Amino acid sequence: MKLRLSEEELCNHRDAVRKKLEEKGLDALCLFSPRDIFYLTGLYLIQTERPVGLLYDGTNTTAFVPTLEVEHVEKLGGVHEIISYEEYPGEKHPMEILAETIEDRSIAKLGVDSDGYPGAYGYEGPSLSEFLGDGNVEELPRMIEGIMQVKTDEEVELIKESCRWGNLAHRYLQDYTEPGKAENEISTMASLDASRSMLKTVGDDYYSPKGATTPATAGFRGQIGKGSAIPHALTTNETIDEGDVLVTGASAKVGGYVSELERTMIVGEPWKKQVQFFESMVKAGEVAMEAIEPGASFADVDRKVRAFYKKNDLMDYWRHHTGHSIGFAGHEAPYLDRGDDRKLEPGMVVTVEPGIYVPDFAGFRHSDTVLVTEGGSERLTYYPRDLESLVIPSR
Repeated sequence: MKLRLSEEELCNHRDAVRKKLEEKGLDALCLFSPRDIFYLTGLYLIQTERPVGLLYDGTNTTAFVPTLEVEHVEKLGGVHEIISYEEYPGEKHPMEILAETIEDRSIAKLGVDSDGYPGAYGYEGPSLSEFLGDGNVEELPRMIEGIMQVKTDEEVELIKESCRWGNLAHRYLQDYTEPGKAENEISTMASLDASRSMLKTVGDDYYSPKGATTPATAGFRGQIGKGSAIPHALTTNETIDEGDVLVTGASAKVGGYVSELERTMIVGEPWKKQVQFFESMVKAGEVAMEAIEPGASFADVDRKVRAFYKKNDLMDYWRHHTGHSIGFAGHEAPYLDRGDDRKLEPGMVVTVEPGIYVPDFAGFRHSDTVLVTEGGSERLTYYPRDLESLVIPSR
């Protein structure tokens, strides 16, 4: 398979957006988000202080970029037209040039994902509505995000391919893990070897719009020993010791899409207390999996998992919601959280990752990438989840 979205798929994306524009009575859409631009064109543009954007009138796509990006956009393709400006801030501000372009095209009612370039690297600038008038600009910050929530068959295949290579990266990570080694050494070896295997296998078919040099990655991100009890710990190059609980993470970038695989491993013979918490964490994940089905709300899933925690006297060790959507970004909406009442639909892809975090002891979390199907759910990540398979041998 070609590891990128086909032109037919991108046409379908644009058609879906065109229908939204028609429903809202808008003449065109202006996008600044790299994610939103990619969704319509397959083109990924880096955000710096120089504004980049895309105009879409329901038929044609026009890239708005600084001169230094023109050759890049021409090479990548994906748009019908390119309009450029010299430089930022320039004698005439890029937002003023963009506003003039919009007026020249007689676009009376414009939808935007942001009222002006949101900025990066110290960017400063006016909003589009300052030039076009408040009544002519309608902010729709989540319109593309809403369409992206249900993945197409092509998008699901790219996510599945990400799962395959994330699985390999995690296998290397586990194979290289042993007492006495430092986390950065293990993570670097696993990520490089998995990436080399991936690139040699897929060859010219590999594509990542973000330009990943290490497409498959695996590591611990500081969740080692007592640090595993901190859900968002940071890498400290900790040395692996006998008796440590390790929380891992692995993924791969494929055609603009990612997956999430996390596992809890234990170094040496597990203690009774470690086994108890590990088994409770696995059961919490199974509760979530059983609750995922079309028509159920994201909130319903999280409430059932919380009920499991309460029933088993585990709420003191609860730290976060059950999961989140995933696809182009590692975290997307909606969320498996009791405050999110949106409904699960076939084609949505979520993570299932309820964790148990025992302060000054250890944390326990598996995360799987899960597809909502017509009949329930399908776990796309397939790395072993049982404790026996996740024990690191002693020296």
